[in-house]
Amino acid sequence: MSKRLTTPMVRDAGGLREATWEEAIERAASGFRSAVDAHGPTAFGMFSCSKTTNEVNYAAQRFARRVIGSNNIDSCNRT
Repeated sequence: MSKRLTTPMVRDAGGLREATWEEAIERAASGFRSAVDAHGPTAFGMFSCSKTTNEVNYAAQRFARRVIGSNNIDSCNRT
């Protein structure tokens, strides 16, 4: 029997509970928004993996640069 999560989990009152995908995504977006609002876009950083496709890496850098406004994105591709 697999013990993988099949639904998102969110922290509530110090514990974890199941949530809808919409709630989990909104919480993540809200966390990004509040960090950027409080500390500016350079407070955000992202690391991308070389084992993913070029398309996934492209989407990651576009998200960091266009949505967040940060150039703080790195990858192990350049090693």
